[in-house]
Amino acid sequence: MVGRTKFEKLLEPGYIGRVRTRNRIIKTASGTGLTEPDGTQGEAIKAYYESLARGGVGMIIEEFTVVEYPRGTRRMMGQSRIDDDKFIKGFSEVVKGVHRHGCPIFLQIMHAGPWYHQAEPPEALGERLSSSALTEAEFLRIGQHLPPHPIVPRETTLADIQEIIDRFGQAAERCQKAGFDGVEVNGSHHHLINCFFSPVWNKRHDQYGCDSLENRARFMCDIIREIKRRCGNDYPVTALFNAAELGEPKATTLEEGKRFGQLLQEAGADALQVRMAGYGLFSLNLLHADRLMHPELPRHFMIREFDWSRNGRGFQLPLAVALKEIATVPVILAGRLDAELGEEALREGKLDFVGMTRRLFADPEYPKKVAEKRLEDIAPCGGCLLCWHKRGLNEKLTCRINPALGNELAFEIKPAEKKKQVMIIGGGPAGMEAARVAALRGHKVVLFEKGHQLGGLMPLAAMVKDKECDLILDQVRYFKTQMSKLGVVTEIGKTAGESSISDIRPDVIVIASGGSPASLNIPGIESGNVVDSFKMHGKLKTALRFLGAKSLERFTKVWMPVGKKVLVIGGAIHGCQLAEFLVKRGKQVTIVDESEKLGEGLLSEDPVRLFPWFEQKKVVMMTGVRYEKITDRGLVVTTREGKTETLEAESIMIALPLTPNPDAAGLMEGKAREVYVIGDCRQAGFMHSAIMDGATVGHKI
Repeated sequence: MVGRTKFEKLLEPGYIGRVRTRNRIIKTASGTGLTEPDGTQGEAIKAYYESLARGGVGMIIEEFTVVEYPRGTRRMMGQSRIDDDKFIKGFSEVVKGVHRHGCPIFLQIMHAGPWYHQAEPPEALGERLSSSALTEAEFLRIGQHLPPHPIVPRETTLADIQEIIDRFGQAAERCQKAGFDGVEVNGSHHHLINCFFSPVWNKRHDQYGCDSLENRARFMCDIIREIKRRCGNDYPVTALFNAAELGEPKATTLEEGKRFGQLLQEAGADALQVRMAGYGLFSLNLLHADRLMHPELPRHFMIREFDWSRNGRGFQLPLAVALKEIATVPVILAGRLDAELGEEALREGKLDFVGMTRRLFADPEYPKKVAEKRLEDIAPCGGCLLCWHKRGLNEKLTCRINPALGNELAFEIKPAEKKKQVMIIGGGPAGMEAARVAALRGHKVVLFEKGHQLGGLMPLAAMVKDKECDLILDQVRYFKTQMSKLGVVTEIGKTAGESSISDIRPDVIVIASGGSPASLNIPGIESGNVVDSFKMHGKLKTALRFLGAKSLERFTKVWMPVGKKVLVIGGAIHGCQLAEFLVKRGKQVTIVDESEKLGEGLLSEDPVRLFPWFEQKKVVMMTGVRYEKITDRGLVVTTREGKTETLEAESIMIALPLTPNPDAAGLMEGKAREVYVIGDCRQAGFMHSAIMDGATVGHKI
């Protein structure tokens, strides 16, 4: 981001109905996992939403909340509920916290219909509803992430429809009593309302049937009318719906979506938030443009409904442009929009409000920092989808760059009671975050990095993960900038030895020097065709010093010190990412692992794209093998079937997780009153776990 960029349009107030927003950035609804097990709002979720309001966002739409339980829920535990008056009090506390900072807040209300999490016990969920009855085969084809024997939804009767419309109305009344400034009705994805919009689901032939666009939209229109009847015509309602669907012959088209927009605003919607949903080849989450491009953008996504000119940023803008042609109320769009692109789209009249979620996960003060022209202080979202991965596991939100997400109470920055001299050994993500947090709390921090640049393995990861190269480097720059502004002394190219300790006389030593390369005890491991990972890391770090990650990434497409046929030992995330890197450089790759499954450590959306891509690129993947020996021809293994086989390769590369360094603390014993070991040095993990370690110690000191 460029500090001189102006954001007049982005920062000007707007209106949704009678509600005045502070600016044009809206925190769109997204699950957090912070709801209490019984569906109530506790201290954690209050703190989370208040942090967003404090950070300057224009308006908040709190996460999807069910109007019926359990039939209308996706999960049994930790699902926000508004189906009973007993939930009003908790929501009112959330609203008070947000209003304390002058920020308006809506609540998103929804009915899951046929949609549910596959880990939930069917006997607890009970029946599921759809617009029309489906066979199990049909449901398995068009549903997403379903177990082998799903709960097939039944057709919603006219009596059911009237009951559910009434439930939405009651829920909106409870929202009004809780103090919410408005509500959002979620008719998107494959929830119950969309089952009426979409002829993929809707086969009925009554007033809510598939025979006309008006009939298909009637259910959501009736819900909006009922909310207005109960809460008043001036009580704002935003309508979230699929402006188009992909992947099925009968799916909703964009022209139909435009007509739906007209009908919804005629019914009383005060704003339209549009998105796209899909089936089959398009069934992946279409909000996550950055991951859709990993490892390569599939050909079937290269269609006019998407704009890929910015590597995924704002790729659904054509939807908003189409809806603006017919809209008389504001249009909202989310999908990897940032301040620059949002300002541009607002100036060009492509939308009226910029929806953001993951950028605000990474930094809830994003809007405030934009307004204060402190763009360099924004913690950048890397688009890794760790947050989405955690939600898929029904765990609370976690962010790679922001360990305070979901931990707002525990990780509140509080001045240290006693200012201490802190010495940090290691300039990787764990060490940098520990330095940042400790300095924020008032400690005097000196960080030693024996290499020639900060970031640890992050620059190397940026080179290997080409699609994320800029994003990872942005995160390194963010840490460097924050440490510099906070007065952290960084000793680059220096080892923390006895003389350093004697000069600094630290009260605290934090060891974040990283893990050690794993070793394999295989006959022939010293052969010339084996690329030693430790030595390779050393050579790459030297090259990075002079070329930088982006230049080195481009250079490796021309030359690499490995043969044409490469065998990768290790099928966890490290091996998979290395294999992807090699394939993109024209290598013939084989991945082997002793475990029964490849991809340990990959986040949930990555394997569904990466492994089919491996198959397309003819990558050989073998699991459950036993390594026997390495010869000049390659690696000899025993397969899971007990067969001895030689996997031929010109080069063999070892890509195993790092191992911790248990002796690190002992080396510094007695050198300071407090000694901590963090990051891979303590326990081998990933970037997010290293940063979390750093934050935890930074708050503890």
